[in-house]
Amino acid sequence: MKGTNLGEFEELVLLTIAALISDAYSVAICDELEKHTGRAAKLGVVHAVLNRLEEKGLVKSKLGESTSERGGKRKRYYEVTHTGKVALIKAKDVRESLWRIIPGFNLEGSI
Repeated sequence: MKGTNLGEFEELVLLTIAALISDAYSVAICDELEKHTGRAAKLGVVHAVLNRLEEKGLVKSKLGESTSERGGKRKRYYEVTHTGKVALIKAKDVRESLWRIIPGFNLEGSI
């Protein structure tokens, strides 16, 4: 298992997998990322990140059933592992601690 430090896009993909629960496959992940970030997520880039997250032990994957609408191809579904959840909580805690030390910033109700 490689290190568990997360890059920004890795964190977004991991959060998206957690949010999609049992429907986290690559196309759905891309669609959800675009919906929430307003930026198009290229499928090839998402696949590379998913592979990296799996190598790090932050996600695990399994193949779903084949379907006729996909020409018999199976979807690969992703799930956040315990290690992935720990990494997300750590990233959230680091961000929050940094936001708290910015002088004059009040994030409560700022958006």
